Amino acid sequence: MSITETDTTPKLPARETWRALYRHFRPHRWTVACGTLLALVGAGTGILQPLAARALVERLGQDEPVGRILLVLTALVVLGTAIESVGAYVLERTAESVVLAARRTLIGRLLRLRLPEVERTQPGDLMSRITSDTTLLRAVTTDSIVSAVTGGLAFLATLVMMAVMDVVLLGVTLGVIVLIGGAMALVMPQISRATRRSQEAVAEISTRLERVFGAFRTVKASGAEDREAAVVEAAAEEAWRQGLRSAKWQAVSGSSVGLAVQVSFLAVLGIGGARVASGAIGVADLVAFLLYLFYLTEPISKLVSAATEYQVGLAAVARIAEAERLATESPAPAAVTARGGRPATVAFEDVAFRYRDDLPYVHHGVSFEVPGAGMTAFVGPSGAGKTTVFGLVERFYEASGGRVLVDGRDVRDWPLADLRAAIGYVEQDAPVLAGTLRENLVFAAPGATEEEIRDVLVRARLDALVDRLPDGLETLVGHRGSKLSGGERQRVAIARALLRKPRLLLLDEATSQLDAVNELALRDVVAEVAKEVTVLVVAHRLSTVTLADRIVVMEAGRVRAVGTHAELVAADPLYGELAATQFLTAGGA
Repeated sequence: MSITETDTTPKLPARETWRALYRHFRPHRWTVACGTLLALVGAGTGILQPLAARALVERLGQDEPVGRILLVLTALVVLGTAIESVGAYVLERTAESVVLAARRTLIGRLLRLRLPEVERTQPGDLMSRITSDTTLLRAVTTDSIVSAVTGGLAFLATLVMMAVMDVVLLGVTLGVIVLIGGAMALVMPQISRATRRSQEAVAEISTRLERVFGAFRTVKASGAEDREAAVVEAAAEEAWRQGLRSAKWQAVSGSSVGLAVQVSFLAVLGIGGARVASGAIGVADLVAFLLYLFYLTEPISKLVSAATEYQVGLAAVARIAEAERLATESPAPAAVTARGGRPATVAFEDVAFRYRDDLPYVHHGVSFEVPGAGMTAFVGPSGAGKTTVFGLVERFYEASGGRVLVDGRDVRDWPLADLRAAIGYVEQDAPVLAGTLRENLVFAAPGATEEEIRDVLVRARLDALVDRLPDGLETLVGHRGSKLSGGERQRVAIARALLRKPRLLLLDEATSQLDAVNELALRDVVAEVAKEVTVLVVAHRLSTVTLADRIVVMEAGRVRAVGTHAELVAADPLYGELAATQFLTAGGA
């Protein structure tokens, strides 16, 4: 469904919108007040200019010298321009500070999101909250507020001065402004709606691009460049269409200011001319009134701009507020340096789990114990719930029932940072981050020494790779480690986990992309590590776990059997079938 057919952006109640706006505005309120004061002083000098002009006309009519009046007028213009320029700079600087603060808050919050929240939201959409939405926030939190205050006060002050000049002509002016202002009120919701849809389209562009670059090789290998380009271009065209729609309504609102002033000018010129002819007012008064009428253009423009920016900012405020309502984990301490220590114990007690309330259970009363140092392997068919065990230990997810214990303590009672500091985790996809090889190795252990790095390179069979690289450890590995092979990425991930010196090491298919020689070598490394560390391994290739101290066989979210390789081959049909398929039975080994 296209963006024009549905409106999915959250709409905040007016009270909550103002509360959200004030939260961003509050830290900068005194700076904004200073900028507003400067803008008001600049506006005040403008209000005095028609009075100086009236005095000039009167002196010309009386054939008196006008040099001093011209000097005053010049001074007012120069002074007003200078003060307004300083005020504008202060406000622009504050606006950028508002954006920076909002981005810092969002970045910190989004990086602490709970994993289920991230899995429910497109990464490109989350990125657009930090980039394009915060950019729109700058206008509504500073420019619109200042424009509303300065424009409103200047508007009222000008009306007072016009009333002093002639109440009748003021009534004519207000009649025209109210008439056109009523029409503008119908335009503002259109601006908000178009901007909201434009932001959704921009987020869709980010989402589509993230999808493409996340599987760039697959896109190229599938010959799908043109198809994917068409999808991204469609999102870009939708953003363009909605941007044009917003621009159209903003143009209507902007031009209405000039229309109001021009119509008022014609009406005042006609009626004012008649009043001058009747002697009700003088020519100087009419000139001054017309100057005030033209001066009204700026405060009215500011008021219209404030209303427009507010409507534009509503979508950004709603999307930012929505991101701020996503569930997050508790903030981690500045640094968690726990490395090494006694091996951890792990136990599952009748654990039930499902990813969402509307999805079936993945675990149905899973129970097992891992007493300490040694290797425990989890095997079974795909979908048995093996990888989910790791997600529950790391507290990426919360158990729906039962308890997950580490060192005899429910993981929900652990400080999250302390829990994860004790764990080394190698994901199934073995992700490598863009940057240097060194940055990837020390990612989980930034305080690692050169000696520790060299040792782990040898243990993970990466030393030969480092010697071949042009810049050694400082070599850039590319986006998602694109300059490394799949096996090299896995070894980097394993080295990264080992460098952390964890008490509990989780390996999820950690050797699936290695050749037989490297797999055997790393199997020996893991066996050596398991003498001092609790190692949990998920494996489809049973060759990596035949020497495990215990093997947990899972099927359909339940623990089917626990034992050694020899015990399970003899006692459990499912494990025996898996072993026979991979030629690991006693007769085929």
